[in-house]
Amino acid sequence: MSHSAQTTDRPLRTLVLGGARSGKSAFAEQLVASEAVRYVATAAVDPADADFAERIAAHRARRPATWTIVEGDPIAALREPASATLVDDLGTWLTGRIDARAAWESPRGTVAPDIDALVAAVSGYGQRLIIVSPEVGLGVIPATASGRLFRDEIGTLNQRLAEVCDEVFLVVAGQPVRVKPDRAVVSAAALSDAAGTDSSLAVATSSINRTDPVAVEPVSANVVGSAAADGGSVRREEAVESGTGGSELGSASAASPAAGTAAVAAAAATPGAASADGETGDSAVAGPVDDGAQSAPVLTKPARISFGPVTGPDPLVWAAAEERQAQLTKPAGALGRLEQLANWVAACQGVCPPKQFERARVVVFAGDHGVAQHGVSAYPSEVTGQMVANFVHGGAAVNVMARLADATVRVADISVDGDTAPEISRHKVRRSSGSIDREDALTEAEVQAALAAGASIADEEIDSGADLLIAGDMGIGNTTPATVLIAAITDTEPVVAVGRGTGVDDAGWIRKTAAIRDAMWRARPVLKDPVALLRTASGADLTAMAGFLARAAARRTPVILDGVVVTAAALVADQLAPGARAWWVAGHRSSEPSHTIALKRLDLEPLVDMTMRLGEGSGAVAALPLLRAAVATLGEMATFAEAGVSTADADAEAAEA
Repeated sequence: MSHSAQTTDRPLRTLVLGGARSGKSAFAEQLVASEAVRYVATAAVDPADADFAERIAAHRARRPATWTIVEGDPIAALREPASATLVDDLGTWLTGRIDARAAWESPRGTVAPDIDALVAAVSGYGQRLIIVSPEVGLGVIPATASGRLFRDEIGTLNQRLAEVCDEVFLVVAGQPVRVKPDRAVVSAAALSDAAGTDSSLAVATSSINRTDPVAVEPVSANVVGSAAADGGSVRREEAVESGTGGSELGSASAASPAAGTAAVAAAAATPGAASADGETGDSAVAGPVDDGAQSAPVLTKPARISFGPVTGPDPLVWAAAEERQAQLTKPAGALGRLEQLANWVAACQGVCPPKQFERARVVVFAGDHGVAQHGVSAYPSEVTGQMVANFVHGGAAVNVMARLADATVRVADISVDGDTAPEISRHKVRRSSGSIDREDALTEAEVQAALAAGASIADEEIDSGADLLIAGDMGIGNTTPATVLIAAITDTEPVVAVGRGTGVDDAGWIRKTAAIRDAMWRARPVLKDPVALLRTASGADLTAMAGFLARAAARRTPVILDGVVVTAAALVADQLAPGARAWWVAGHRSSEPSHTIALKRLDLEPLVDMTMRLGEGSGAVAALPLLRAAVATLGEMATFAEAGVSTADADAEAAEA
């Protein structure tokens, strides 16, 4: 179960364990980096211990200035609610409690009342909570009575907290591993209906390993046989398809293996199903073909994909970029948000000064929506397929703008209600999505396939060299499910969130508002489960976008968000992969009212505001030159020393002399 996909109404409680200098505190801070945080520091500075004081100072310097710092007892702190609380760490807290009871020479259990009180406080706390604690088995404990006492008590405390927390991470050498809930990725029951057809599934399994916390479950025992023979475990199912090349169509390069969408779940579902070997580029389409036309994909039991928390851009590089900004030949802060953007890009790339983007890539996710048949749009659904052809031929607005901004465009048919070229329909999940005001958008198999499609497309692009990604959308009626997601997640009344979309008249707006109201009512029982919310109230295209955005963040690739549809998907992606928003910048503000609501929830300020509402990725592409300019200023401007230009400090020193 992912970070936000819980069956309980309470927010997630996370325990982060690790040895000394393991990176556990830095990882915990990244989990809430984009939130308003109350930081409970349990350590007290001992003036006589210079090394420990230096460590505390380093922790303080790393915390954002916007955080609220509370130094003292976490039990007292947890009596007051806060939107997000980080307690760091319980080793110093326990030491303080043993000191307070003068219990270092006492029998084990003397501090049991303190442990009971802390566990009760954590169990009863109803807000987002991150707790950092030392894993005693990874540290050096003195072979003394007091050392053994600390080891036993912290072990007891960690075990009891692990029982009441929803997630537990173990951090080793800076690498987080989730140990609760169990991340087992193999289950023989998953695709038992395909057990006899492992020949077509064999090519759907790739032993490519990723370092980010993404897992797929369950997988057929037949599927994992080849990987297990090599002594490895399958972390996620991947069909071996051609990767993406550099053309605007996104035609594949055979050198880049990537995951097929529904192929793993469906390759053996029907005799005659398309294989996933990449020869036809049509692995998501299963079932017999009638007169050369593509049939609707047939999906069987779903392969579940999950995304773990995502660590943010490198804070040390960010600090180095800020320091370099102060050395450039300009007054401090004179370039405004361009400086912030440049620092962000440097931190994303992990290098200062940052490199100019060499392969900015736009992926337009295309799909139709059943709700469009009920008068919520000014255009008929046929326009979606027609516009897909326009993208392919380079005639759409996003094509023209991308050429100017030195980016290339790819279009992916996820759920167009019609046939499209094989090279763009390789990840197709279904024809159109359900009418969300009266039925679910997707089945469980389809929502998993769509998430996998988005993740696979991100993999293909990044493996082919993309260093900046933009998600675009094309689908008549797609602002309706987008508004449903935004309004449902942010608890906004439909009449406040609903816009005109493609330009509906008053009667159309009334129909659209009614459809959104009904869809929000249907989505209410699953608001705490992002995957179920996508299945119920989105569409295959929005679901694929969510997988794409979550996967890009997990692979540490920056993204420019576009308008209301993409940002709606981003809201869910940030729940699927907590912390993902740190890898995104908002390209523009749409004239759709729900877009501003979503941006506020993500705490993103758009780069441009030109009342655009086209979609396609056009607003994000309009902002791309600003991002390029930010990178250029930080990377190419001369410093005061290089240019021989005096600084204000130098002038002041000369005057004093």
